[in-house]
Amino acid sequence: MGRYFNTEGLCNPKEHYMVRLDDRVSKIKELFVDRGKYFVINRGRQYGKTTTLRALAAYLKEEYIVCSMDFQQIGTDEFRDERAFAHAFGEILVDILNNQKLENKKELVGPLAEFVQREERGTLGELFVQISEFCGNAPKPVILMIDEADSASNHWVFLDFLAQLRGYYLGRKDRSAFHSVIFAGVHDICNLSPRMCSEEVYRHYSPWNIAARFNIDMSFSAEQIAKMLQEYEEDHGIGMNVYAVAKCVYEYTSGYPYLVSAICKLLDEEIPENCGFEDMKDVWTKEGIDEAVKILLRENMSLLNSVIEPVNKFKD
Repeated sequence: MGRYFNTEGLCNPKEHYMVRLDDRVSKIKELFVDRGKYFVINRGRQYGKTTTLRALAAYLKEEYIVCSMDFQQIGTDEFRDERAFAHAFGEILVDILNNQKLENKKELVGPLAEFVQREERGTLGELFVQISEFCGNAPKPVILMIDEADSASNHWVFLDFLAQLRGYYLGRKDRSAFHSVIFAGVHDICNLSPRMCSEEVYRHYSPWNIAARFNIDMSFSAEQIAKMLQEYEEDHGIGMNVYAVAKCVYEYTSGYPYLVSAICKLLDEEIPENCGFEDMKDVWTKEGIDEAVKILLRENMSLLNSVIEPVNKFKD
């Protein structure tokens, strides 16, 4: 089966036509991870955050122990108090570490596993003591990645978790901690906190003010889109003007990853049959792109709905 344009979930370069992320993850590693930064990748929905995290995890695994998790793995009930959350988080962390190739794994992961298996569940503070011990004994620096971080935004225990991370970050000279922490979500964690706190409390309690400013461009340039389309052209040989098509797609989308893929998917799969073009070369033109955009605008797009919803909810 040949590669195709994907608009559902993770993209994989072996299965999908996609913009290559090598330059992006290399820059994130150099500017943030290698320097031990704690930071947040906050972009709109379907902006390639999860795909970027996966690519970054694969890129880092030779030099770091990467613990990558999704906060949607933790149920609402497990955010009810710190002991429930500490147990759930510790359980996921142990499972991640047990699935990695580590020398002396039993000795390294054992204390964390014992914490999770305790009959009386421990506190967040006790969990971080075990994490600190693991980081100190680990053969490589440890990276924590958490996707969908803002799914925890309405829970007080999340602030307590951030406060623990902040405390260990500030005390790294005296006690071991995660080398780098990466959150990903639609919203910046710092901007979510006021919804959970009164203004007076928040003014004195901002546990994520240690985060480095993440300024990597996550959109696709016309040049990047052209490289993706060149791979498609080499596979199909339709004779399109690759750069002209890429420039037109960019002008419509500003490089928003989902919209780029959605237009290309329509050009490849739907428009040839339904819009009266004589051949594929005619489809991959400005006229074909115009038709793809019309189709997208007629649809009830979940992306646009997800953008409008918070605007209506938080009108200020």
